[in-house]
Amino acid sequence: TSLSDAAFCTSFGPIVPGGRWRTLSPPSLAHHWLRTSERLRRRPIGQTLPVSPCVITCFLLLAERADFPLLLLVDRLEDLACLHPEADKLKHLVIKTDTKMPVFKHPEYSEETLLHLESLVPCRESQVSTLLSLFGEHQHHSFPALFIYGHTSSGKTYVMQTLLKTLELPHVFLNCTECFTSRLLLEEILRQLQRLSTKEEHPPLVSCDTFNDFIYSFKQTMMGPDLQNQTVYIVLDNAEQLREMESNILPGLLRLQELTGRNVTVILLSEIVWELLRPNAGCLEPLPLYFPDYSIGHLQKILSIDHPPEYSFDFYAAFINILLGVFYPVCRDLKELRHLAALNFSKYCEPVVQGEANERDTRQLWKNIESHLKKAMQTVYLREISSSQWERLQQDNGEPGQLKGLSAHAHVELPYYSKFLLIAAYLASYNPARTDKRFFVKHHGKIRKMNFQKKHEKTSNHLLGPKPFPLDRLLAILYSIVDSRVAPTANIFSQITSLVTLQLLTLVGHDDQLNGPRYKCNVSLDFIRAISRTVNFDIIKYLYDFL
Repeated sequence: TSLSDAAFCTSFGPIVPGGRWRTLSPPSLAHHWLRTSERLRRRPIGQTLPVSPCVITCFLLLAERADFPLLLLVDRLEDLACLHPEADKLKHLVIKTDTKMPVFKHPEYSEETLLHLESLVPCRESQVSTLLSLFGEHQHHSFPALFIYGHTSSGKTYVMQTLLKTLELPHVFLNCTECFTSRLLLEEILRQLQRLSTKEEHPPLVSCDTFNDFIYSFKQTMMGPDLQNQTVYIVLDNAEQLREMESNILPGLLRLQELTGRNVTVILLSEIVWELLRPNAGCLEPLPLYFPDYSIGHLQKILSIDHPPEYSFDFYAAFINILLGVFYPVCRDLKELRHLAALNFSKYCEPVVQGEANERDTRQLWKNIESHLKKAMQTVYLREISSSQWERLQQDNGEPGQLKGLSAHAHVELPYYSKFLLIAAYLASYNPARTDKRFFVKHHGKIRKMNFQKKHEKTSNHLLGPKPFPLDRLLAILYSIVDSRVAPTANIFSQITSLVTLQLLTLVGHDDQLNGPRYKCNVSLDFIRAISRTVNFDIIKYLYDFL
């Protein structure tokens, strides 16, 4: 077959990690060259790679007779010499694969800017490309409203902030959780807009009583020379909070471009779908854009970027792989995983630093860190201790429960006897009164009948909620669980009142009851377990539901 026919002309697209071949050559030739290229990339420097001479001959003929040039893509120019002596003739057709080409395309920005943007938003190239195409150029009218939604820690807020700051687009960024009323929201938009227009750090405050006042002030502010001929972006994070405001706020913001006659785009960031946010009266439908959750491959790539310079990329990537293998089934939050990686990497490196293992000894490194990752699962992920306390726990090689006062729930700093009062109140609220003899009396007799009743009970007391109890029962349990004798003084009763003031206990009924006051415990099981650990009291042994 003659190789001069146009049907045999070959064109190869750029080969980059994750790229692919595009070919118009005969299938056998393309397949052979693809296998050769893969073997070539994996070849260590200096090692020869035997290739069939007919392949080189075919490509030489194609390069000479093709209507468009043939491009060979290799990592190193010296790779050509290991293929075939005649391959030197193809040097002028070589394109180095380390020549980075930007994924994003935009006529208004340079390749350096787009490459920098690409490095800042890994694994979100598709969403950023869509946003760039919607934004257009500065003077072009953009889409009036966008609705970006996705689960927590899917990169919505970070991508929008990075995109607007990197491209230096005029924008207003607000968190609807902080601006919890319509007046605060509208005035904050005007304040940030004035800062863009006047370049003042602290512009004068603008009062905004109604939405009509907001529209008038918005149009006046947009008349500035810096904002008149370009698009202004108003980004509202946690947009689901707009449902709690007046009914005209959300429809008015979505029609802001129409009402003001200015080049403005409103971008809503939310964790819920648009159907749950749409007003009942109807409004202008925004353009939706979905941010999917990061896959385990995306998390591996993003977390591996943070590798310390003193260690190799492969070593840190192996650590991230172990970390994701432990935490990915229970935690998909990128911030939490990054926090866990920063805390546990020093422990992972200990065998390497001490000379007991090298960076490739993955099995020994895993054995060294396995127990510490289990501790991190119990404490750091639940945020029961701070980062410095977790590092101290690693150095002491202790259990999480051995450090006192580390629970985030125990930061109330209750007095010693107030903690026991709260424990006694919890036991009185969640244990049936008939079980007090079993838990707090040494010789309580037979319990066969109690076990029989327990077997036939349908619902757990923790599912039914706390039950009220009298003051006498609270004090009786307190005297049983405290080692030393506690006299019923005014100090004890004042601490009960303090617990009611802190809303840890609730007073049921009136204070002037003839039979004495009745209380109910308001704290959760996790809270009371944290309090119990600070006084070395195992409350689980005294709970009827956990027998």
